[in-house]
Parts: sequence; structure tokens; C-alpha cells
Amino acid sequence: MTKDLDDLAAMERFGAAIAERLRPGDVVALSGSLGAGKTTLARAIIAAMGHVGEVPSPSFAIIESYESPMLRIPLVHADFYRLDHPDEAEQLGLDDYREGAAMIAEWPENAGGFADEPGCLSIRLEHRGEGRIATVEPGADWVSRCP
Repeated sequence: MTKDLDDLAAMERFGAAIAERLRPGDVVALSGSLGAGKTTLARAIIAAMGHVGEVPSPSFAIIESYESPMLRIPLVHADFYRLDHPDEAEQLGLDDYREGAAMIAEWPENAGGFADEPGCLSIRLEHRGEGRIATVEPGADWVSRCP
């Protein structure tokens, strides 16, 4: 399914719809070219989950964690852009970060991908005029709650 995201407000509404349905163990896998809006959508999700304040891009840290009670569930925001091989995600201790948390994964293909997980909501963002278009592929656990 595709979703038109004509402006920042549409991106924020889409992020809020995802945040509302997000559960521990889920992965929101965000792919697309540089500047496609992955971090913007991740920030919209994190804000809609209750985070107040700055949401730094995890481009250099690779992983940023957000805990309760600020958020309704623990959340990991990962940016795998700098990984050269999927084994590096394991070396970072990704499984430990993910335990009991949901995850937003930018550049998921660099970490081996997550599309085979039933809790994965894959979203590919592409430029479309001044806005974006999102191609959404829900895993089995997302079919009934897809935004």
C-alpha cells in the first residue's frame, strides 16, 4: 500500500498513527535514499510516543534508546547507514537493546533487514514533488493494525 505524505504535517500524522499502534518487539524499518525523510518520520513517531525535546539522529552513535516513563513503551532508534556488514549489528549488542522494546531502524538493509519478522512494518520513503510517498509493507503482526 502507498501513502502520500504531501508535507511535514502529513508526515507527523503518519508517525502518530504508527506510534499509536507500536508494541514491544515491533520494528519499523525505514528505507529510502538520503534525504527521503527517514529521520523525520522517526522523530514524528518518537514525539507521538511522548518524548519531549530533541531527538538526535543516531547516525554516529548508531543506536539511541528511549525509556519509559517518558515513552509509553521503551524504544530503540537505530541508524545502520554506517554499517559495512550485517554482523556489525550483532556486535553492537542489538538484541540486548531490543529486548522488551520496539525499534525504529533506518537503513535496515545494512543490518541484514527485518522484513522476515512478523512484527516488522517496512516503509520505503521516496521523494514526490515537494512531499514524499511511503510504500508500506506490513509483517503478519501488523496486518490488522497497519496505519
